[in-house]
Amino acid sequence: MKNLLLILVVAAVALLSTSVYTVNQWERALKFQFGEFSGEEIQPGLNFKLPVVNTIEKYDIRIQTMDREPERFITVNKEELLVDSFVKWKISDLQKYFKTVKNRARAENRLAQKINNSLKEQIAKRTIGDVVAGDRIQIMDIVQKAVDEEAVSIGAEVIDVRLKRVDLADEIQENVFNRMRSERQRIANEYRATGNEKAIEIKANADRQKIELVAEAEKKAQILRGEADALATKIFADAFGQDTEFYDFYRSLNAYKTTFGSAQDLMILDPESDFFKHFNSAAN
Repeated sequence: MKNLLLILVVAAVALLSTSVYTVNQWERALKFQFGEFSGEEIQPGLNFKLPVVNTIEKYDIRIQTMDREPERFITVNKEELLVDSFVKWKISDLQKYFKTVKNRARAENRLAQKINNSLKEQIAKRTIGDVVAGDRIQIMDIVQKAVDEEAVSIGAEVIDVRLKRVDLADEIQENVFNRMRSERQRIANEYRATGNEKAIEIKANADRQKIELVAEAEKKAQILRGEADALATKIFADAFGQDTEFYDFYRSLNAYKTTFGSAQDLMILDPESDFFKHFNSAAN
């Protein structure tokens, strides 16, 4: 009797454990009857099911992050870009979600395909510069709108779509960098040529101004020198004009001094010439 009672208790506990299940706050569940969806969506809390008859499948309704490998896209200039994107999404209509995709893997495949198609279409219209900088926000808005529509069709909601990274394909990067270097070198050469031309122009102007300044200075110096000589001559003329005999005597002395400046100097002149008139007058 005791053994039978123990068996019944164990069976009851086992039956109860297979009949009771819990749905967490971040989950929703669907009930199936003999493998077929019963149309009943289970809310969070403690719930019951019929063992063997019913099965329960739980779904996480929290925000999920879909982070895929970078994809290759072609720009309008036929250049390859590697685009790394991610999507944050969640289940919004569980029954519709189950009927269309059933699980996360298939849902993310649908969303990824839509993202890739939309990105391919938008990038194909733009250059690398547009994708990287100019139209990036616009591209994201267009892609998110397209993904939103796809998400609604599978019972999901897209929270955010972002481009994490946009890179050139490895085989293109070197060519782009070479073009950039060549362009920078060309600009640098233009600046150097302009600078050299400007330097030559400045130097030529400076040399011209120097010549003009020196010529003007020499002209003024000659004028001043001529005016000084004229003034000196006038002063001498005025001074010696007061006593012409003394002036004549003074000039003769300077001539004697210049002529007989050295012991080796020799002159042959007539003693009665005017050159020696002051000597002759002194002898008298």
